[in-house]
Amino acid sequence: MTKDYSILIGGEAGQGTRLAGLIIAKLFNHLGYHIYIYEDYQSLIRGGHNFSQIRAAEQGVQSRKEKIDFLLALDENTLNLHKDYLEENGVLIFNSDKIKIHPVRKEFSNGAKEEVGVPIQTIAKELGGVPIMANTALISAFAKVVGIEWEILEEVFKKEIKKATELNLKIAKSAYEIPKNLTKLGKIKKNSSLLLTGNEAAALGAVKAGLDLYFAYPMTPATSILNYLARRQEDLNIRVLQPEDEISVINMALGASFAGAKSMVGTSGGGFALMVEALSMAAQSETPILIIESQRAGPSTGMPTYNLQSDLRFVLTAGHGDFLRFVIAPGDAEQCLYYSGLGLNLAWKYQTPVILLLDKDISENTFTVNESILAQLMPEKPLLWDKKEEYKRYKITETGISPWAQPGEKNAVVKATSYEHDELGISIESEEVAKMQEKRAKKFQKMRDEAEKLEAVKVYGKMNSDKAIVAWGITKGPAKEAAENLGIRLIQPIIVEPFPEKQMKEALKGVKKLVSVEINTSGQMAEVLQSQGIKVDGKILKYTGRPFFAREIEEKLKEIL
Repeated sequence: MTKDYSILIGGEAGQGTRLAGLIIAKLFNHLGYHIYIYEDYQSLIRGGHNFSQIRAAEQGVQSRKEKIDFLLALDENTLNLHKDYLEENGVLIFNSDKIKIHPVRKEFSNGAKEEVGVPIQTIAKELGGVPIMANTALISAFAKVVGIEWEILEEVFKKEIKKATELNLKIAKSAYEIPKNLTKLGKIKKNSSLLLTGNEAAALGAVKAGLDLYFAYPMTPATSILNYLARRQEDLNIRVLQPEDEISVINMALGASFAGAKSMVGTSGGGFALMVEALSMAAQSETPILIIESQRAGPSTGMPTYNLQSDLRFVLTAGHGDFLRFVIAPGDAEQCLYYSGLGLNLAWKYQTPVILLLDKDISENTFTVNESILAQLMPEKPLLWDKKEEYKRYKITETGISPWAQPGEKNAVVKATSYEHDELGISIESEEVAKMQEKRAKKFQKMRDEAEKLEAVKVYGKMNSDKAIVAWGITKGPAKEAAENLGIRLIQPIIVEPFPEKQMKEALKGVKKLVSVEINTSGQMAEVLQSQGIKVDGKILKYTGRPFFAREIEEKLKEIL
């Protein structure tokens, strides 16, 4: 039987559930399991309810399970909110300092649920620890329950806990001795894998492609890119800047790109709205820029820490005037790693904006990542001036791509302008402007050709099924699981603009019924497909701010198909 476990740890904001969940995931990763962590938190600094749900499986998974095998409760609220999702033979491990009466014991046909109470706060306090170290005790008790050897637990703690390591180990050892071992997970394979959030992966991918500067103003759920890169500036040989607002962010980044530094910005929908005027300027001035837009539930402020895939139409059409941009929507951290590097290279190859469209759950959830992808990424040089003739920043070429020279280069006058211009970059308003419009149109056609050469569409499930679903972003994970369970085809568009017509046509070959699965209220990807003449027979939509479970998709598909 395939090993597939679901573990949920919950408590109040400020109790450190996220770090605790990550350490639990790394214990499973150490044993060779594939990992997916779903993060759920309210936009509060203290109080409320936060939880991390870890799925550890023998086979690759990218969605959470509805039922929980192990519930780790730091407070009674966690118990009350999640007890009904505990499997009949599931195990509750709880903070007995806060949960005195545990009203979850029920008799089932296959026996009683196991309940393990551990005085984690008392242990931490008596050994001289601070309150948050109670998490260490809870993790340790869990490790004992599932049969993880102390040596493995000790190794992971030493690697992940950098402060007061010895004290944490002392607390862990004390808690480890309390419960009995109830099960044995067992090791699946020898080596552990790389664990990254989508944001971390996107940051690393861009760095591998030659990123020099990252500009951002904090906005959930893109903020962790700023934090991640800021902490690693020296190691990664980049610089990170936080200007006063998103308008400054993109304008400073465009200035840096003009000077020859590969630049990237990150934000969410509201911040991207402030960047739109500069987006058009990037297109007119043909200045390369990689923009990460991580969606969250809107409109307006919406729900800052929850998810809707509702910015697709916005990023496809943002900006005034005729111009094409690359819009790339990865569906997991592994794709974030590859396509962010690709996106930075495409921006410089075509001297144009590239938008990497993530969403809250892609950005902040943690995935198992194939480390070998890093070796596939490297900086690509743009088309450079050959210095054989007068430099024209906007030289008309067969491809529409003009040779690049850096400001200050000998015998080159380098201009950038938001006005329409001639080949030298001098503003004009005569009918000669048609030549520049046509030049950019040729470049845009090359971009369309490029999209067809890249892996713009992925197909999963039963390839010869005449029934298919289309899903993108975080919805790809549960949709893939549903498609495989039902024996149908899943089609995932990754490059959405320029639209890969040939690849999509190939992916749809033989499909008689197509259903779009999205977390928004209107089916924005379905609208994109229909605008390309592709018939969509049904939509499965969810808009609670939470991602799909595979079961939800399966049940709706049975009704439609």
